Amino acid sequence: MDRPMKQDIHPDYHFITVTMTDGTSYQTRSTYGKEGATLALDIDPRVHPAWTGGNSQMLDRGGRVSRFNAKFAGFTAKK
Repeated sequence: MDRPMKQDIHPDYHFITVTMTDGTSYQTRSTYGKEGATLALDIDPRVHPAWTGGNSQMLDRGGRVSRFNAKFAGFTAKK
């Protein structure tokens, strides 16, 4: 049974450009942004530890990890 989609309830599905962390890019369809928008990835499958075996260093954009480590450097787990 072939039913048409309901009108006016679905987000606009259009072409965008996705830019990987190494600068390469590709076009895909998405509901992100507007037609022709660019989505720049901070982390992608080529560098994500889950897909690379965990050998990649964590990106510390904005210094959040560094601030956390500095703030809690003196705390140790009691045995």
